[in-house]
Amino acid sequence: TPVNRLIISLAIPTIISMLVTNIYNMADTYFVGTINTSATAATGIVVAIMSILQALGFMFGHGAGSNISRLLGSENKEGAREYGATSFWLSILVGILSMIFGLSFLDPMLRLMGSTETILPYARIYGWYILIAAPAFTASCVCNNILRYEGMAFFAMIGLTFGGVLNIFGDYLLVHIFHMGIGGAGLSTTISQYISLLILMLPFIQGKTQAKLGLQYFKGRRQNIKNILTCGIPSLARQGLNSISTMVLNGSVAMYGDAAVAAISVATRVVNLMFCIAIGIGQGLQPVAAFNYGAKYYSRVKEGLKFSLMIASSLMLALAFITFFHAETLVHLFRNDPEVIAIGKVALRFLCVSFVFMPLASFGAMMFQAIGESGIATILSALRSGGVLIPVIVLFSSLWGLKGLEMAQAVSEILSGLFSIPFIFRSV
Repeated sequence: TPVNRLIISLAIPTIISMLVTNIYNMADTYFVGTINTSATAATGIVVAIMSILQALGFMFGHGAGSNISRLLGSENKEGAREYGATSFWLSILVGILSMIFGLSFLDPMLRLMGSTETILPYARIYGWYILIAAPAFTASCVCNNILRYEGMAFFAMIGLTFGGVLNIFGDYLLVHIFHMGIGGAGLSTTISQYISLLILMLPFIQGKTQAKLGLQYFKGRRQNIKNILTCGIPSLARQGLNSISTMVLNGSVAMYGDAAVAAISVATRVVNLMFCIAIGIGQGLQPVAAFNYGAKYYSRVKEGLKFSLMIASSLMLALAFITFFHAETLVHLFRNDPEVIAIGKVALRFLCVSFVFMPLASFGAMMFQAIGESGIATILSALRSGGVLIPVIVLFSSLWGLKGLEMAQAVSEILSGLFSIPFIFRSV
């Protein structure tokens, strides 16, 4: 199949599933925004916990998926089965341990993530529910990524989309109808995560996949675990540093009040919604790159990267113009607070300037991860997720205060993208 057509066919269901996933994450922010500004800020604080859980899940998911796709490219189906089961059960174990640890140290952890005393009561309730869903968060990432790397993005889309729609309905029912407040949003997320995991497991249970999840395929081979972790470290670096940088950003912004935390949180979530379209294209590239690299069709890997970057950059440029001129309206959707809107729209407009640079660092990292070049992938992932952002936050906040924090994420995206260019040109 022509590479361009193949990437688009895999990207479309991934984009749909990521859009729905981001929309249902934003649904919590939207419905919680009807409570008060501190509750809205709490969802932004707890995002750091979600990022940690996703970091662990993506580490096992991308680590297994990359190896599985390359093994299938070289026609080693037995190896693919072992990698699938190993990554799945390890993710369940890590999810359970994360839940126990998080619940044991919930308040100190939330304060570390930037929670103020007025935000803490809301963050504590919301964070408790998110941690209860920890095993579902980690295992869902594994199932989703294995399905994508096997070229079954449609099934991944069904699982994530159903969970997303369920969460939106649950938020409306529990927050708006039953008036459960932020606890209703948390409970809705927990229920939808576990149901989404069950749906994502169905193709494996029905025997539609090459990889397997059954315990009989879990061999615990040290080399397999090492290969999973090696290929998955870029995802851990990306999501883990993203969580740390969120903590640093929230902690710095918290000095300017709950409205500032809420505003930056809303702006970040809007950008994540826009960028998930480009990420979906990159995730369409990954299985194509991994399979063709395993089959030694290197020219198709390069062709796929060029095409993906061109399409994603064009889309992000168009979205930048739309978002820039509707920034105030977008922030207003989530919180009708003049102070939140004033801060959020400025941060969002700064981020629009960086939209076209975002695919560079992300796609470079994703492509190198897919072909097993975990060292370069880790460097690029770490730079975009926190390696540049954290120093920029510290420097800009000391120089320009709140205005510097409104600019920090945008400047970090631009610098990360520019740094990635030499690595990308070397590969193509």
